[in-house]
Amino acid sequence: MAKEAKPEAAPEAAPPRKSKKLLIIIAATLVVILALGAAGAFFLIRKHNAENAEEETAAETTKSKKKGGKEVLPVYVAMDTFTVNLVPESGDQFVQLILSVEVADAPAGERIKTYTPKIRNNVVMLLSAKKASELLTKEGKEKLAGEIREQMNHVLAPGAKEDDAPVKEVLFTSFIIQ
Repeated sequence: MAKEAKPEAAPEAAPPRKSKKLLIIIAATLVVILALGAAGAFFLIRKHNAENAEEETAAETTKSKKKGGKEVLPVYVAMDTFTVNLVPESGDQFVQLILSVEVADAPAGERIKTYTPKIRNNVVMLLSAKKASELLTKEGKEKLAGEIREQMNHVLAPGAKEDDAPVKEVLFTSFIIQ
């Protein structure tokens, strides 16, 4: 009978060892899974934050300047079509252009509308003194845009410095030379 007691004691001791090993394996597996989940979440959040930072940087570059902490959107004023005879080089030539003007603020846009006859006169005089060959190149168009900007600023705010001038930029929306 003593022999029978020993085998009974041995099987009772063996299951607790297996259950301890099983618990250790399960605990280790859970720790590894949690560590992988935390690492994955960390990298996903990091990637998401990097994408948001890139979007914010892109948004800041497209926004116009801020004034007093508030965003100031650009104000554009569309001008009527200009059709002007150019200085003849080889027969009669003319330019037809449509432009929009970026101004500092809405009141400056209203001032452009008030002074439209004088501004149009100055632009027509400026254009009529040009040759087609001067206006065909990109540099010629950029120079013309600068000259039109100066003419407009001279009418709207004589003596204003370039940074304080109401007209910020002249943009051509159509430019045809025939």
